[in-house]
Amino acid sequence: MLTIEKLNDFGANTEEGLGRCYGNEALYLRLVGMIPAEASFDKLQSAIESNDLDAAFEAAHALKGVLGNLSLTPMYQVCSEMTELLRARTVMDYSALLQDLLTKRDTLGAMCAD
Repeated sequence: MLTIEKLNDFGANTEEGLGRCYGNEALYLRLVGMIPAEASFDKLQSAIESNDLDAAFEAAHALKGVLGNLSLTPMYQVCSEMTELLRARTVMDYSALLQDLLTKRDTLGAMCAD
């Protein structure tokens, strides 16, 4: 079961995230619980694999907003870095950043499933 304590251990800024949800812990946890299934992760992965920097930017930018609003700091930081590189259309190997983000997503997913 997902808890504020688990999210704090993950590195999320739950105080800030809860503030955006007006202190409604159930709402915050429900929204965070939806993140692992967010379609933008698959869109980002597909775009990176097909070297479509425009689509990758759109997916990364969407994720950055959601992750930032929920204050999922460890994921937000990676996604923010990717977003800025993609915004500049930097041609590089994004696989390490993508893998880091997906690993964090899977860790969050496991916390939600416990």
